[in-house]
This record gives sequence, structure tokens and C-alpha cells, in this order.
Amino acid sequence: MNKPTRTVWNPSRLDAAAFAQADAVLEGQTALTELARLAEDLHLPHDAPLQGQVAWTLRGELREPRAGQQPDVWLHLTASVTVPLTCQRCLGPVDTPLDVDRWFRFVADEAAAEAQDDDCEEDLLALEPRPDMIAVLEDELLMSLPLVPMHDTCPEPVPLGDAAPDTEAKAERPHPFAELARLRGKTPG
Repeated sequence: MNKPTRTVWNPSRLDAAAFAQADAVLEGQTALTELARLAEDLHLPHDAPLQGQVAWTLRGELREPRAGQQPDVWLHLTASVTVPLTCQRCLGPVDTPLDVDRWFRFVADEAAAEAQDDDCEEDLLALEPRPDMIAVLEDELLMSLPLVPMHDTCPEPVPLGDAAPDTEAKAERPHPFAELARLRGKTPG
């Protein structure tokens, strides 16, 4: 079978079937500034510009068809980037590596993807409309964010708030049951 040759692939409107048929590989970098939803979760100083690039690779392949069907279109997406998140302990920036390594199987359209979604373990995408793999990349990066980003050891001591109140403030506070005891005619002990 002759495979089409193509030198330019548009990841924002990818012909996934042709890409997979060509056993194509596409490598690129996308600036974090182009990933607005991800940028909302990043820890940036007030006036600092967002910098950094996501390095990604997209690889297509056709897999053996099931009985009486066309070959399955598959794409493999890998990506990595280190982003500054807010440490939930000290509230300072913590550089956090994000890695994506995901396979997608393509089906004819959104209706087919929805119909098959509950019965399969793999991630499904529709061939039509042509997928925006940069948007898929951003989705995968968002899903790889840690729930609670933290330093292993914070660079600054973490304030403990009221965990250790000074003794003067403690001495000035009235006993919580003092008024109740006075009303009952007893002194707190």
C-alpha cells in the first residue's frame, strides 16, 4: 500500500487518518503563553512575563483492524515541561515537572466516540472535525497537575500561625467557662 508523503502537518487541525497512515512523527515546542488555561494555574510574580516551552512529540500509526473493519487510527502524544506552581505549604513558587505519555484511538466522529467511550479503556478522539492536538496537549497537561503542589523542603521557614501563642497573650485570655462558672456560683478550676 502506498503511503502518502507529506512534509507539513498542522497540529492545530490534524488529519489524523493521513498522519497515522504515513506513520508520521511530528515534534514541536509550544510556548506556555499559547496555553491560556494552563497559564491560569501557574505561580508568576505580579508583573513577570510567562516564559517556557512545552516540548512535545506526536506519533501516528495504524493498527490491525478488528474483523471486517478498517485499521484503527492511533496517535501517541508525549510532552514535558517544568512549570512554576504555588507551594501549598509556603505559598512560594515550586518548579513542578509535568509529563504526558498518552495514546489516543480515533473514531469517525463525536457520536461514535461518545457511544464507545463507556465500553473501552483507551482515550477516544474523533477524526472529524479534525482535532486540535495543541488543545489536547493542554488538556493532558492540566490533568497532570498535582492536586497539592509542594516543595520537598520549603526554602523559607513556614510560619505556623497560632500554633505557638506567646505566654502573655495566653495569660490575658479569659477562661472559656469562667462566665458560666460565675453564673453557677463556682470558680473555674
